[in-house]
Amino acid sequence: MSRGKIVVLLKGYPRLSETFIAQELRGLEKAGMQLRLVSMRHPTDTRRHPIHDEIEAPVTYLPEYLHHEPLRVLRGIARVAGRRGFWQAGRRFLADLARDPSRNRIRRFGQAAVLAAEWPADAEWLHVHFLHTPASVGSYASRIIGTGWTVSAHAKDIWTSPDWDLGAKLGHAEWCVTCTRSGWEHLRSLAPDPARVHLSYHGLDLARFGATDRAHSDRDGSDPADPVRLVSVGRLVPKKGYDILMQALAQLPRDLAWRFEHIGGGPEAERLKPLARELGIADRIIWRGALPQREVLELYRDSDLFVLPCRIAADGDRDGLPNVLVEAASQRLCCIGSAISGIPELFSDGENGLLVPPEDAGALAHALERSMRDPALRARLGAAAEARVRRDFDSAVSVRDLRALLGAAKGGCSCA
Repeated sequence: MSRGKIVVLLKGYPRLSETFIAQELRGLEKAGMQLRLVSMRHPTDTRRHPIHDEIEAPVTYLPEYLHHEPLRVLRGIARVAGRRGFWQAGRRFLADLARDPSRNRIRRFGQAAVLAAEWPADAEWLHVHFLHTPASVGSYASRIIGTGWTVSAHAKDIWTSPDWDLGAKLGHAEWCVTCTRSGWEHLRSLAPDPARVHLSYHGLDLARFGATDRAHSDRDGSDPADPVRLVSVGRLVPKKGYDILMQALAQLPRDLAWRFEHIGGGPEAERLKPLARELGIADRIIWRGALPQREVLELYRDSDLFVLPCRIAADGDRDGLPNVLVEAASQRLCCIGSAISGIPELFSDGENGLLVPPEDAGALAHALERSMRDPALRARLGAAAEARVRRDFDSAVSVRDLRALLGAAKGGCSCA
């Protein structure tokens, strides 16, 4: 493999909700790859994940909005305007702008010009995370620079982008890798060359989520002084389905003792907390906000049940396979999820978890009550889920896959 650095373009860095990306970056560094990170946005999270402090690659931030750094943008355009690739990128940009006449599209071309103008002299490849706006920047920049590029697609970027946009990027990138079979099948249907779309699950750093010898409790909801402990981790956004969960919890029998703890923040908090009060369940819910990884891990181990009722949002946004489900399963925690996207690729209903239809509060309430009252069922499903994760969802495999794809792309590129 060539020794040149890989520039990795990210939408935002660091982000707590994208630790699966940070895990991958650190894995590539450990495998000997030299990285430079470029982020389109500055961080907004108040907390950092420990893995962000382990990543050695330097980070550069593009102008988040062109009017924030107008001189930098103008200098960038001036530096690259004489290149043949600039006009090639410009033709692609104008074609895209005709179909998407938005300020956002203009911003992406400006960011691409800055990225190309400030391209590190020792870098020879561009890898992009997310197939929507970051891939627009990456596609334009690669034309200007004359280097090859590749892309990792995840979830929202696949399902909220127009097919014409995805198809154009898939036709230009050397390859695309995605993390669920449902996303893989959709992208292959749009790609000019389906063989250039690859499937590789993110997996989990099993060293960070080691096996626990702590047994989960035999609580069955019969003791108000020792209620069944439910937990969920996720941003409070529509696609997570937390309003459905509130409705399901409100349908549980009044004599069933439970407590629910949520980890994470998000804009839906202002709607969900009043909803819990309206439904009469607020006194059984603890909203913890963002927590450090070690505290999340302890909650997995101390809880009895993990629940995440994902849905397809009105704009098409949806999860792929939420990493928190893989984390919870690694701790032998029984999980309830929705039968959509990549979730059934990890869980089989009744074998290693419980799956319910999305948007169905009644079905979710039934699954919750069934598992709360039956600790033996939870133990069986949790043990089977942990075995599946440790067998098939090791992040070392996904890092190995990506490293091989990047190595082949760099070695075979005639980047002129």
